[in-house]
Parts: sequence; structure tokens; C-alpha cells
Amino acid sequence: MKVLLVKMSSLGDVFHALPAVQDAYQQVPSIEFHWLVEEAFADIPSWHPAVTKVIPIAWRRWRKNLSNPDVRAEMKSFYQDLRTTEYDVVLDAQCLIKSAVVTRMAKGSRYGLDKSSCRKPLAAMAYQFPQAVAKGLHAIPRVRQLFSQVLDYSIPDAFSYGIDKSRWQRPEVAGDYWLFLHGTTWDTKLWPEVYWCELARLAVESGRKVVLPWGNDEEKSRAERIASNIQGVDVLPKMGLNALNAYLAHAQAVVGVDTGLSHVVAALEVPSVAIYGATDAVLTGVLGPKVEVLSSKLECAPCLNKRCDHPDRNDGNPGKPPCYRSIAPVHVFDVLLAKIAQSEVLIAKN
Repeated sequence: MKVLLVKMSSLGDVFHALPAVQDAYQQVPSIEFHWLVEEAFADIPSWHPAVTKVIPIAWRRWRKNLSNPDVRAEMKSFYQDLRTTEYDVVLDAQCLIKSAVVTRMAKGSRYGLDKSSCRKPLAAMAYQFPQAVAKGLHAIPRVRQLFSQVLDYSIPDAFSYGIDKSRWQRPEVAGDYWLFLHGTTWDTKLWPEVYWCELARLAVESGRKVVLPWGNDEEKSRAERIASNIQGVDVLPKMGLNALNAYLAHAQAVVGVDTGLSHVVAALEVPSVAIYGATDAVLTGVLGPKVEVLSSKLECAPCLNKRCDHPDRNDGNPGKPPCYRSIAPVHVFDVLLAKIAQSEVLIAKN
């Protein structure tokens, strides 16, 4: 059976589909997936053995330059190439307008969520066989249920992302190291810098090294400030996702905030803590067998706002925004030690 999977973006959403791909790989003999995905994330689907072809799409780039003749020629070529293959199933696991448009272009029986189940009801018009899947579930079980209904199998009790992390060689870091994913998109998703410094100190005092990746100048400056006064903390050079995965896959543990890279860590099954304050982990948060999610207990959390409006936000307390004051470094440290211990027990049993 040949399936075209449409799951274009973002980084976290792409990873949300992998457990469903793994289910199908285990339950449906001879299934193979072609995965249509945004060009920025085109490396990821190939990490799963059931994905035999990755089809990059430049939707984000195209929509900004629709009047450009070169872009229009590229779009035409994409459409023609997509139509060369007929699929047994064309499955839109994103169910947005953009993914529905692309799904409608493909050859094959088209499946997706019905209008009562998807965030954009208009998208359901693109599907010949719309499926009802309950709202209110986390994205991963929702996608797993969608796959099971379309491909006709029972959902396994346990789930896995199906990624073999041995494909990445261990980087040249001596001893055990922790990696801190300190960068993210909104200011209200940032754990306070002083907390990162304190957690780094606790890690180093316990005999670990700490490594800090970065993706832009602001994150680089933060990493350098954290490392400046603590021996045993290293700032990594700038690198792409594949190179960074080597550090993620072989870390003893990882601490991250609400960022796409935290989903990568969960998929690699590295002991980790994911910190949530202004955003909600219930529906789209990090999920995995070795990750612990720590969410703020503040009455206004999760506010889902990019700007903090709490009256105590400027009172000089190091926990800014205030929602992170309940997630202290020593608590994160203790939880991380417990996750490492649990992981070591599982490894010993296997």
C-alpha cells in the first residue's frame, strides 16, 4: 500500500505524526509512505524507515512571491510532479486550508478530518472520505486515531516515534553532558536566564558538562552569558538540525522550553524536562516516554499571550514572566535526575 501523507509544518506538528506512521508501519504489511512536507523540515520524514520518499513543498516561500514568474513556474513543476504518482491513500494529517489544497491536487482516494473534527471546517471539503475524530485530545493520539480509522487497524497501547538514534554518532564531548534548549519564539515562553544559570551550576557541581545550542544572535548572546561565569558550560557553534541531533541523541538529559526542538528530544527518547508557562501543553505539548512536562501553576497560565500582562511582571523578581516562579531550577534539577534514573532502570531491564 502506497500512502501520500500530507503534514507540512511546523516542526512540532511534523513530529506529532511520527507515532502514527510507526503504528501503521507495525500494523500494515508492506505499507510505504511518501511524505509531503515544508522544505525547511524535509530531513525529518526520512528518519523513519516507512518513509520511502520525501516531497518538499515551498508553501511558505511561494505565498510571499506569488507574482514572481520563477515561483509560479516552480509551483507548476511541483503540481506536475505530484500528479505523476497515483496513491492508494492520500491522507491529510494536518487538515488546514493549505494542506487541503495540496491534498486535492494529488491522485488517489483523499482522507482527512470531517468538518466537525478539524480546526478549519472548510478543509473537509477536499476529502472524499472525511473522518470523525474527537476533539480535546492531544495531537498525537488524534493523529494516531485518524490513521487507524483510515488504514483499518487497532491502535497499539504503547507508542513510539520509530526513530533509531544510533544513526547519529556521538559528538566529541567527554563524559556525561546535559543540553539546554533555552531559545524559543515568544518572550513569554522563555524560562528566566538566571534560572538557566542556576541550573547550569547545579549540573556542573554534580559532575556533568552543559552544552548550549543557539539559532540566532539573541540566543547566542544568552548562551554566552550563561557560560561566562560557569566553568564546564560550552556554547556550541551554529549548526543545522541534523548536526544538532547528534548532541541531542547522545545527551544524558535535556531541558527545554516550548519549542519545536523539545519535540525532537521526545522523539529521540532522551530523558528530558519541558517547561511550559504561557502556553498549554495539554493539546500540542511535548509527549514521550522519557519526558516530564512542568507547567506553571499561576492562576492566569496558560494565557497564550506573546506579551505578559500580569501585574507582578516588573516587580524585580527573577521569575519573569511570573508564571515561571513555581518552576525553580532546583525542582527542574531534581525531576531531571529522576528521569535519568528511570531511564537507566529501563535500559538495564532491556
